[in-house]
Amino acid sequence: MRNEMHLQFSALSQNESFARVTVAAFVAQLDPTMDELTEIKTVVSEAVTNAIIHGYNNDPNGMVYISVVIEEGAVRITIRDEGAGIADIEEARQPLFTTKPELERSGMGFTIMENFMDEISIHSEVNKGTTVHLTKYIMKSKALCN
Repeated sequence: MRNEMHLQFSALSQNESFARVTVAAFVAQLDPTMDELTEIKTVVSEAVTNAIIHGYNNDPNGMVYISVVIEEGAVRITIRDEGAGIADIEEARQPLFTTKPELERSGMGFTIMENFMDEISIHSEVNKGTTVHLTKYIMKSKALCN
């Protein structure tokens, strides 16, 4: 069975926790382990924070869009902004790379996403925005399918 949800909110840092908790509540129907749920919450936080800080440069007039689809034990999360975009995605994916060192950003966002999710793809266009597609296969759901 397929189930999906869509969410949009202002690019305000206080909305990052709202996004994380909302996605986690939706994914909970798959009965993930605590580790799986923590990993999903962490990647949502990373992607939303990137959209707010890097995509919109903390401009609250921007909107962050999230969609989550659950189907056959897979959680597919898409987080999108219509902000600055990424000029060089491969460079941005490098551990410790950040365009905002003055904000003490660790530059580990994409690395964390890659380590916690089963699949990740990033699409970006300068001055048009960035879309991050994340997929996680929930272990309990995998076991039920076998």
